[in-house]
Amino acid sequence: MRSHPEEVATDVQSKRYADLIERRATGEPLAYVLGRGDFWSLRLTVTPAVLVRGLRPSCWWSAPWIFGARNSDVSLDLGTGSGAIALTLASERPGWQVSATDVSEDALAIARVNAESLDLKRVQFLQGSWFQPLAGRTFDLILSNPPYVAADDPAMQDPALRHEPRGASPRESMRWASLRAIIESAPDYLERDGWLLLEHGSGQAAEVTRETCRARPHSRTLHRESRGHERMTEAQRA
Repeated sequence: MRSHPEEVATDVQSKRYADLIERRATGEPLAYVLGRGDFWSLRLTVTPAVLVRGLRPSCWWSAPWIFGARNSDVSLDLGTGSGAIALTLASERPGWQVSATDVSEDALAIARVNAESLDLKRVQFLQGSWFQPLAGRTFDLILSNPPYVAADDPAMQDPALRHEPRGASPRESMRWASLRAIIESAPDYLERDGWLLLEHGSGQAAEVTRETCRARPHSRTLHRESRGHERMTEAQRA
C-alpha cells in the first residue's frame, strides 16, 4: 500500500479487496459494497434491503430549510427504507415526535439498526404500505421520497438498479401508483395547516400539482434540487 509501504496485505485481505473492486466494477452501488452510506450528518448502515438513490448528494432532503419555518412537532416519513429521513429529523429536532413506515420488514430492520447505533431510539418504525398502520393518527408534517421513476425512463437502465430491492424499484407502466396513493390519502392524515413534502421526478412537477389540487391541500410550492430540476413539491392543508 502506498500510504503504508511497510505493511504487506495478507492473502485474505488481498482477496477481499479484489472482491470489492469486482463488485463495484459490475455497477453495484458503493454504499452496498461498503455496507454504509452518508446522509446529511449521519452515517447509516446500508444493505440491498434498502434503496440507496435517496442518499445521493443532489437529493432535496439535504436542503437546510426543511428543519425550520414550520410547526412540525409530529412528523411522518413514508417509505423510510434505511431510516435516513426519519433519523435526520430526529437528530436535528430532538423535540419532534417522529414516526416512519415501510412495507418491507427487512428495510425496517436496517432502519432500527441505524436508530440504535445513532442513539435515536425514540423514532417509531411501523410495518405497512404508506399510511396503512396509522389509522386515526394525524401529523404536522408528512414527508416521502417514494419510488417514482417510470418504467421507460432512461434512468431505469442504470446497472446499479439490478442490485436494489425489486419491490422498491417499480418497473410497471403505472409510474404514478406510489405518488398518487400518498397524495390522495395525505389530507386524511394531516393536521389543519399541516404540510406534505413529496419528492418526484424532474418531469413530474405539473402532474403532482394537478394531483394535489384534486386531493385538497393548498399553498403548493415547487423546489429545485442542486442541478436545477424541480424535484420536490410541498403542499399545505388548508
